[in-house]
Amino acid sequence: MHTTPRPSRPALFVVMLAAVTSLIALVGVTPAHASVYSSCTISRCSDARYAQSVWASKGYPTSSGWYSWPDGRYNYTGGRFYNREGELPANATYYEYDVYSRAKGAARDAYRIVVNRSTGAVWFSPNHYTDFYRL
Repeated sequence: MHTTPRPSRPALFVVMLAAVTSLIALVGVTPAHASVYSSCTISRCSDARYAQSVWASKGYPTSSGWYSWPDGRYNYTGGRFYNREGELPANATYYEYDVYSRAKGAARDAYRIVVNRSTGAVWFSPNHYTDFYRL
């Protein structure tokens, strides 16, 4: 009968430590890199501009919640956007707003506009903050 020798406890510990370290690197310790574009020419930019105009007509509310929309449905604002990606200009206060209306309470999609209410600058993110397009 042939048996394979078991690794010593210190060797097993080193292997486990290396595996955990590798996993930590894979799950997000390194920051995601968003891209910021100076204009918006991709598809859905016109939808984002429309949403921007409706949210502007509502005074860009700052508290998160559901707001009535011109099509008889509702749209959601998540409130403060913290710029965790660090891609938008620093030292500013931003707010996030959904682009597409839906039934009140329905799940949100990935399309957002982000507004700097101090400067009026608005960005469209079609993929939940992976990319930002200036409107």
